[in-house]
Amino acid sequence: MTFNRRQFLGSALPLVALGSSADASTSELTSVSSSASYYAESSATSTTDPNTQVWLAGDSLPYPAESEATRLQALLLKHRTNPGFSAGSYMDSYLSGGAVSALEEKFSSLLGKESSVFMPTGTMANHIAIRLLCGEAKHALVQQESHVYRDESNCVTTLSGINLVPLAAGKTAPTLSELNEAIQRAEIGPYPIKVGAISLESPVRRTQGGTLSIEQISEIAKIARAKQIPLHLDGARLLLMCGVPGFELKSYCQFFDTVYVSLYKYLGSPYGAILSGTKIQMNKARELRHILGGTQSSGWHAALPALDALEGVEQRFASVRQAGEALLSTLEKIDGIKVHRVEQGSNIATLAFSPARLAGLEQRLKDANIKARKVLDGKMSLQFNESILRRDTAYLVAALAGIN
Repeated sequence: MTFNRRQFLGSALPLVALGSSADASTSELTSVSSSASYYAESSATSTTDPNTQVWLAGDSLPYPAESEATRLQALLLKHRTNPGFSAGSYMDSYLSGGAVSALEEKFSSLLGKESSVFMPTGTMANHIAIRLLCGEAKHALVQQESHVYRDESNCVTTLSGINLVPLAAGKTAPTLSELNEAIQRAEIGPYPIKVGAISLESPVRRTQGGTLSIEQISEIAKIARAKQIPLHLDGARLLLMCGVPGFELKSYCQFFDTVYVSLYKYLGSPYGAILSGTKIQMNKARELRHILGGTQSSGWHAALPALDALEGVEQRFASVRQAGEALLSTLEKIDGIKVHRVEQGSNIATLAFSPARLAGLEQRLKDANIKARKVLDGKMSLQFNESILRRDTAYLVAALAGIN
């Protein structure tokens, strides 16, 4: 049984007394949700040890519902004396103090921003950021394949009256020419319109995890700054870029006025998001969060797992990428397997199997305690997460290719 964020929010996890299971393990801080559709399509569930299981699907692992109380309790024990918590308490009051404030401070340091605000959802984080950046200039440029444009039900337009102009259909990023043309179309004419903001998502899930390089971001920023157009980064999966050649979190984020990062996709939280920017912007963001109904009575149970997972996060995800690259590099040398990489990708690739390699694949994966997406038309999508670090490359290759 897996546990998604909606189930978490609708349930009451029975936490036992803090002193009763101090031995509870905190080694696996994996998401309790992380896009359940990935796992619904994966191969038959193995009955072997879940702590050694490798998931080649999703950005992180779902966690069994029956383990959540123990996991959260262990985190409470681990962090109950954290000096960053107000008055030595992990609890917050209406998203102020405790683990929530500690998490906000941690993200500000990690991303190189003045201030950060906890948000209940990424949709709210994106909406508030674009609204703040646009001000009275209610015209924003976005990628057509971005979450803001494709997956938020016209939230920004409906709630804030901002016209979203989609660019780069079917692609990860707009070209500089596309951006310049979009700005000119708005600014030049009988009724000039000021572009209020440019929102960029990276990685882009609708292009299989394609990313914008820091060189691309730098060139886009030059255009934006010349026109005094602020930039927002939808970095829901930003941390998956750790280990990408030339990527460094603060250097990447410096080009953006505001940055959003998801808490539940790969940081072990049941829900939540962080929005970062200047102190003035984030003070206004808190006001808008309240106006839009996002000021919960507490958020520590989402903030605490993410706060714990952030320790060493850049190194861990860089190791995940290295392990994924090692696996792909080995597989592409084997007859009967073709590796299809995503250009400037993050953690997704596709394997194409010959009939001979495909024979017995599902059973091999089950025997090896590996979960993966179903094979369709001889192809399997792979997604790398922290579970790949549980086994070495040779072990994974043996299961996927049938080579001992």
